[in-house]
Amino acid sequence: MARRRRYSEEGFGPTIESLMAEAGVTYRELAARTGLSAGYLNHLVHGNRPVPSNDVVRTLADALGVEAEHFREYRIRVITERLETMPDLVDRLFRRFTQ
Repeated sequence: MARRRRYSEEGFGPTIESLMAEAGVTYRELAARTGLSAGYLNHLVHGNRPVPSNDVVRTLADALGVEAEHFREYRIRVITERLETMPDLVDRLFRRFTQ
């Protein structure tokens, strides 16, 4: 069996779908584990709903046996929140990426 990467490189929906397949979990089973509806989970997987709050991402991660950081969108949010407290770094990064 291939070792799972610590961080997913896929978007949120495909990552949920891959983790569900890996764990052999159905939408109904994941719904029971998380308290979310199976329909909502289906919408998340297929990109019909935005990526949920970090609290919901953490709930899903726990139910699927990974850390919240496994999800790219969670990592982006953490970085964004940190950058908002560091305007000088934002300016330096902006200059570097736009030259």
